[in-house]
Amino acid sequence: MSTEEPTSGSDTADEPGYAAAMAELEQILEELEGEDPDVDVLANRVERAATLIEICRRRITNAGVQVERVVAALESDTDT
Repeated sequence: MSTEEPTSGSDTADEPGYAAAMAELEQILEELEGEDPDVDVLANRVERAATLIEICRRRITNAGVQVERVVAALESDTDT
């Protein structure tokens, strides 16, 4: 079984994978929770976080669809 992340038409080549997106989100959260977040970059960091959340949601959805396909294929194999 492959461990590569699937690609779809909505993914871009420069888009991070799920693990990388989560790591970046955690980094942004640490910055925002810091004692003195830089107000000048706050809006950009929040916008980037929103983008990363969308990437993660899309990857989770795609993974769910793939799992459903595999399970359906396995079930159809056992029915025959």
